[in-house]
Amino acid sequence: MPALDLMAGELTLTGRITTASNASFVGRIGAAVVVYKPIAGERPLWDFPDGTLAQREVAAYLVSEAFGWNVVPHTWLRDGPLGEGMVQLWQEQDPSLNAVKLVATENMPETGWKPVLEGQDENDRMVTLVHEDTPALRRMAVFDVVVNNADRKGDHILSMTDGRRLGVDHGLTFHEDHKLRTVLWGWLGNPLTAEELEGIDRVSQGLHGELGRNLADLLTAEEIASLAERCARLRMAGRFPAPSGEMSAVPWPLF
Repeated sequence: MPALDLMAGELTLTGRITTASNASFVGRIGAAVVVYKPIAGERPLWDFPDGTLAQREVAAYLVSEAFGWNVVPHTWLRDGPLGEGMVQLWQEQDPSLNAVKLVATENMPETGWKPVLEGQDENDRMVTLVHEDTPALRRMAVFDVVVNNADRKGDHILSMTDGRRLGVDHGLTFHEDHKLRTVLWGWLGNPLTAEELEGIDRVSQGLHGELGRNLADLLTAEEIASLAERCARLRMAGRFPAPSGEMSAVPWPLF
């Protein structure tokens, strides 16, 4: 569908996503199925400025595009039935695929998966949180470090049948302070690949051009400066970072 239609076409709501913490709806713009999150439906948070989550979601999409990895579905700001908000193209994931899951510790897969943490279930059995070991998910982990994602839950990762892994729900991103909370810690300390380093370079360079100009309409100057600093630190380290600070390194709930 042409971009003009997505911006100017009538947005009709067809349902509500009741599991979301903020007001979230499913709708249509012509033949396109979309998710719509009005700014008016955002709940206040103690650590993020009020009324900024929609802008952060769009900023995450722009950074994803700068990486060139298609981590985030097409996302934009526009008016809707409940006022201005974030609109994102709906994605049909494969329900039989899970990039992140809990498994019995005794049945931990030997290959293809990375352990993150261990715990006990409601029956006091040991379980392990694991995620798949794929290039697509590695790229999402790099993306999360750069955008300072404070809420990468397992269910915020969509597994597509063609092998892509798409991330959604990026309202809690781009904070000036360290906020990284994610279930994707399996590569902790591993060297970044040449492809991953090149992606970081594209974002860093973009901040001096079109990406930086577009982000200026969505984020504060301090948040953009912090983004540039995270790119520089990650590029210099050349490896996946470890958790830091006193805050939890994983979101809760995990899914």
